[in-house]
Amino acid sequence: MKDFTYHRAESLDEAVTLLASTPGAKLLAGGTNLLDLMKLQIETPRHLIDINHIGLDKVETLASGGLAIGALVRNADLAAHPIVRRDYEVLSRALVSGASGQLRNRATTAGNLMQRTRCPYFYGTTKACNKRLPGSGCDAIDGFSTNLAVLGASSSCIATHSSDMAVALRALDAMIVVIGPAGERRIALSDFHRLPGKTPHVETSLDNHEIIARVELPAPIGGRHVYRKVRERASYAFATVSVALIAQVKAERVAIDRVAFGGLAAKPWRVEAAEGRGFGHPGDIAEAAASVVLDGALPTVHNRYKLNLARQALHAALIDAQERRT
Repeated sequence: MKDFTYHRAESLDEAVTLLASTPGAKLLAGGTNLLDLMKLQIETPRHLIDINHIGLDKVETLASGGLAIGALVRNADLAAHPIVRRDYEVLSRALVSGASGQLRNRATTAGNLMQRTRCPYFYGTTKACNKRLPGSGCDAIDGFSTNLAVLGASSSCIATHSSDMAVALRALDAMIVVIGPAGERRIALSDFHRLPGKTPHVETSLDNHEIIARVELPAPIGGRHVYRKVRERASYAFATVSVALIAQVKAERVAIDRVAFGGLAAKPWRVEAAEGRGFGHPGDIAEAAASVVLDGALPTVHNRYKLNLARQALHAALIDAQERRT
């Protein structure tokens, strides 16, 4: 870890000002990702701005019937919040599947959205990685790519985004509210994470010196909420494929209201054309929806299996929704 200076901000305005006026600064909240990257010298901030004391740690209802989630709400608190468990259950389920209890006690809403890929070539500092060092190349493309992207990738990067929470938020049509020197701005979660293109090191739509203030969810929709996560081991691990699903059920028939996938791309992957296509048997609905979602996939020889795994994971999630008792 390289030397850095440290400042504890006492307000959001102070944090924005410090971030704008301090070259090489990074924000520190839970630190569950940033500190690991600093130890490996993948991240080398010259200054850390501690934002743990600026508020932004409340979950509040909105006049619209939706929910506002402060950027510094801990994942454990959000997963356990009674409104989230009742009205946004897919989010609670995703958070609980995402990490151990110790990590959920530290990790924050904004930090979860901002976490960086766990691609082994990004962490392997002897390997070429355009995310870590722009212009150096991507050794993952011709390397061991078994758990990397099959959708939205480019010749510059095939890394995936690691968040479980973000997949559920994408299914819920979340909005990100950010604050910067120019004031407040709203970014739909669908536009927040960026696909790699030729600039994979540019991972979000945040402008320089902007800070996430809160996440807003619209009024809840009915249905059965399921989060299905397939991973290489039963203990806490990042998703090979995950499915955030809100479904309607009529006897033996199911319909998809919302569905988003994790583990397939550099952002949560949702294709609205796969939704709202009527009721049918789980297998038929899963096959039809997955065909739409996976259209245009470009897997490598090592991760082609993800295409069938995504279909099977959606099928299993639909069966979960069908069998649940509400």
